Amino acid sequence: MRALKAWLDLCRVSNLPTVWTNVLAASVLASGAFPAGPFLLLALALSCFYLAGMSLNDLCDLEHDRRHRPDRPLPSGRVSPRGALVLTLALFAAGLGLLALAPDPLGLAAGLLLILAIVAYDLRHKGNPLSVLIMAACRLLVFVVVALALTGQVPALVWLAGALQFAWVVLVSLTARYENRRAAPWPFPVIPAMLAGIALLDGIVLAILVAPPWLAAGLAGAALTWAGQRFVRGD
Repeated sequence: MRALKAWLDLCRVSNLPTVWTNVLAASVLASGAFPAGPFLLLALALSCFYLAGMSLNDLCDLEHDRRHRPDRPLPSGRVSPRGALVLTLALFAAGLGLLALAPDPLGLAAGLLLILAIVAYDLRHKGNPLSVLIMAACRLLVFVVVALALTGQVPALVWLAGALQFAWVVLVSLTARYENRRAAPWPFPVIPAMLAGIALLDGIVLAILVAPPWLAAGLAGAALTWAGQRFVRGD
């Protein structure tokens, strides 16, 4: 179990419900319905991209984490850099393979663009004041990938939902930077709560733009994310 926990920590799996609600919101807004089969396919594909991005992030931050976060899986030796690299490449490949099965091939092209954005963020985020925009762009691209994979186009409502998540992720990132500069962390886990807010925002958007019962999906995603933070911190 300790070995498994190390891999879960590496990939920050507690944040996955936020990816699933992003995919849900984009699927419903793009297609006007809930396409169960394609939703599951795309949720799995985008989950692979997210997990790969988190693994690559720790690989790129290895020297920094050795000095400042030695308890992370790589500097602590619980996961080897080689193992993390193999996992990263396998997850990116799996995500692309799943996107190739989507209804429209434009989803695969957009998936490649998302991978480029993820890699760009992971390689250049330290000391880069604009990195928060790259991270937020990755979230926006989740919506773009899903819409294109389903319909071959990105409707205005999908852009709207993605733009709202872009703004929220920028806020989360700036708040995290501020917390890191504090002498002591806040007594309340602000960042885990804001991460859970990603899923809640999707539910609110669907409730307003589609139907109120969709709020339950956002609440469920937020609850799963919040609960997961108790075991695997997502920041």
